[in-house]
Amino acid sequence: MEKELVIVLDFGGQYNQLIARRVRECNVYCEVHPYTLGLDAIQQMNPKGIIFTGGPNSVYGEDSPRYQKEIFDLGIPILGICYGSQLMAHVLGGKVETAPVSEYGKTEVSVDKSSLLFQGIGETTICWMSHTDYIAEAPAGFIIRATTPVCPVAAMEMPEKKLYATQFHPEVLHTQEGAKMLSNFVYNVCGCRGDWKMSSFVADSIQAIREKVGDGKVLCALSGGVDSSVAAVLLSKAIGKQLTCVFVDHGLLRKNEGDEVEAVFGPNGSYDLNFIRVNCQERFYEKLAGVSEPEQKRKIIGEEFIRVFEEEAKKIGAVDFLVQGTIYPDVIESGLDDSAVIKSHHNVGGLPDCVDFKEIIEPLRLLFKDEVRNAGRELGIPEHLVSRQPFPGPGLGVRIVGEVTADKVRIVQDADAIFREEVAKAGVTGLGQYFAALTNMRSVGVMGDGRTYDYAVALRAVNTTDFMTAECSDIPFEVLQKCMNRIINEVKGVNRVLYDLTSKPPGTIEFE
Repeated sequence: MEKELVIVLDFGGQYNQLIARRVRECNVYCEVHPYTLGLDAIQQMNPKGIIFTGGPNSVYGEDSPRYQKEIFDLGIPILGICYGSQLMAHVLGGKVETAPVSEYGKTEVSVDKSSLLFQGIGETTICWMSHTDYIAEAPAGFIIRATTPVCPVAAMEMPEKKLYATQFHPEVLHTQEGAKMLSNFVYNVCGCRGDWKMSSFVADSIQAIREKVGDGKVLCALSGGVDSSVAAVLLSKAIGKQLTCVFVDHGLLRKNEGDEVEAVFGPNGSYDLNFIRVNCQERFYEKLAGVSEPEQKRKIIGEEFIRVFEEEAKKIGAVDFLVQGTIYPDVIESGLDDSAVIKSHHNVGGLPDCVDFKEIIEPLRLLFKDEVRNAGRELGIPEHLVSRQPFPGPGLGVRIVGEVTADKVRIVQDADAIFREEVAKAGVTGLGQYFAALTNMRSVGVMGDGRTYDYAVALRAVNTTDFMTAECSDIPFEVLQKCMNRIINEVKGVNRVLYDLTSKPPGTIEFE
């Protein structure tokens, strides 16, 4: 699709994906590429702007990532962030030194509002700093546009060459007016119009899929998760009955989830596609019997899913295309140099080579998770499916500590449903992910006049933007009390409810 483009050159920064997401929130398409991307490739891409990420290195390190000086002569607007700002200063003749006082965390920054970058920004604003080196002297021709008491060049610019740099990170939420700064860059500096919208993405993708598939047969492994659901509906809109979706219900889904997926995609659903539901709960429970080691459980669940899918695919016969719900973070994390829309089957992670298909269609590989959700809304997928929380591939297998049994699955399904219901009823918002898990701990309790010896359920809720780090959510105590009362009274086999306060790190979001 022809669209405006801003590219992020990654110098090893932890926020590379976040920068691209923030630019896309301005309705401007953005891609992440390694800093090794050549000048010729950049010119062929014809970007409206370039953003240099931060990174852990010093510009004086022998092995530190660099870029050739000629990039600043292309006439393309450039914004350097943190290490990217120091690299710009260093390459263009400024002075970068070890700061006498390192800055880390929320910092009050004084800005010059006459800068295009800071239009509509307060004269002082809170920004997120994370640096040991700093720009001691700006290069000749640059104007200093922001300072802190210990950072003489918190932002600088050379407007006539459209070169801008910030020592702080505008892309993180801790920078209070960072979204406005990035919007100023893409609109005021780069001159973007903002043509990246889900409505046009969906329409263009449907047309491209029709042209690609022709009269071929397409197979989709439908998990019921957001990504595969949106991919399936997109293909359904494009090719209808040429698509077959195989939904493997392995008995480790949330309560009623299998029926909810079938209600949307099955024979009585809203989409005219071939839908095959494979109920194989007992098959998975038998494979997991006696297994308590987390990694072993993961491998058993993953391999058995593939075997079931493989068996169903063989029943269908030869297919021309396989649909995969790859999204843009997968592309970034698996190697920034590969951005093809279609790739051959030998690159499919975890899918069987012996399934007879020619190529893979990955209709969502340009999208971040929040964009996938928006695409789903454009396609008319019910909100409860579009907005559902991330769910691990092994399902409840990693939310049950120890051996997985049908009875334990029933306990965690019921407890989780109560937790989600009460959070929704209380109107608690802003939670990144929340669920119930079953510990392997049993303890003595008293119910009525009798002694019990039952399981403890752990409730977990975290706030996170990237799922790499997470903090415990502050759910009102009365909501937790209501959940505790209902779970103990309504879920057989539970006599204790715990609330997990652990952040990530040191913990993980899931239990196993």
